[in-house]
Amino acid sequence: MQNLSIEELKEFYQGRSVLVTGHTGFKGSWLCRILTLVGAQVTGYALKPPTDPSLFAAAGLEETMNSAEGDIRSMEDLLAVFKLAQPEIVFHLAAQPIVRDSYKDPLYTYETNVMGTVHVLECIRRTGTVKSFLNVTTDKVYENREWEYGYRECDPLDGYDPYSNSKSCSELVTHSYRKSFFSDASCAISTARAGNVIGGGDFANDRIIPDCIRAAARKEEIVVRNPYSTRPYQHVLEPLGAYLTIAMRQYQDPSFAGYYNVGPDDCDCVTTGELTDLFCQAWGDGIRWVNRSDQGPHEASFLKLDCSRIKKTFGWRPRYHVKEAVEKTVEWSRAYLEGQDVREEMDRQILEFFSRA
Repeated sequence: MQNLSIEELKEFYQGRSVLVTGHTGFKGSWLCRILTLVGAQVTGYALKPPTDPSLFAAAGLEETMNSAEGDIRSMEDLLAVFKLAQPEIVFHLAAQPIVRDSYKDPLYTYETNVMGTVHVLECIRRTGTVKSFLNVTTDKVYENREWEYGYRECDPLDGYDPYSNSKSCSELVTHSYRKSFFSDASCAISTARAGNVIGGGDFANDRIIPDCIRAAARKEEIVVRNPYSTRPYQHVLEPLGAYLTIAMRQYQDPSFAGYYNVGPDDCDCVTTGELTDLFCQAWGDGIRWVNRSDQGPHEASFLKLDCSRIKKTFGWRPRYHVKEAVEKTVEWSRAYLEGQDVREEMDRQILEFFSRA
């Protein structure tokens, strides 16, 4: 099997009830737009968009889907949405996703990322309509030993900072529910551990590409805190294509349920400085960056994933190299800054992406 086309996605997802937690976030917005384009009945559950501006608001996505505002920490509110939507497929993206914020408020981070996962799984258990569930975690769930080979799904889980550790805990919660309550395969359950994503519409703080875009829009130098950190950067549509593949295939055959790394090829695992160089080339206008560490809290300096399992199992492959990923991000960002129709730009990029072999 190869990467799915938009037609193959439509053939499976059209008319199906799909619930996405965290739908107002960056990745959630892109995922919901893909699902809407292929004809799914999409319900989202999340807080208000985490940034202002936000992709969800800029693209007017609320008017294109069923959007329920609520806190993943509220079991009662979440269960009410499950009972109303009666979803067949659930993608769990709701999270406190920023490493630095997890140092500032670890309690909120653990409540959201751990108990939020418990609540979603409990809703699945009580509702009984869900046949396929994907918990989206992170590449940072692994015990990071700063070694050069990519982490595999069988390597130990032990995130260092509160964000990474809470996502490790979310993985363990998922594993427990799968074994304790869904061993009969009534609902196929997987987790996806994705690398760092970039793409149009990410307005978050403490992320390198949004920082680059803000600086470029103000015609200022880009400040890079740690240009020597290596990360598995990929365009946001890469992991979303993988998530849609996993959820579809395990729905059709529960034996595909499991744990999957989703990241770029080794050649696209670059340092933050190299990524910023690519941004400067794509943006033009003579923009430059400077190295200015702020001595912030600990973050891993080297991180890479071994994605051989998802490649072997589903024939999934990254479609863009990191240079193209940066260029697509710049295209969307320029469209936004110039006041163009960004939902139209999203649709164009989605259709272009899924037309790639």
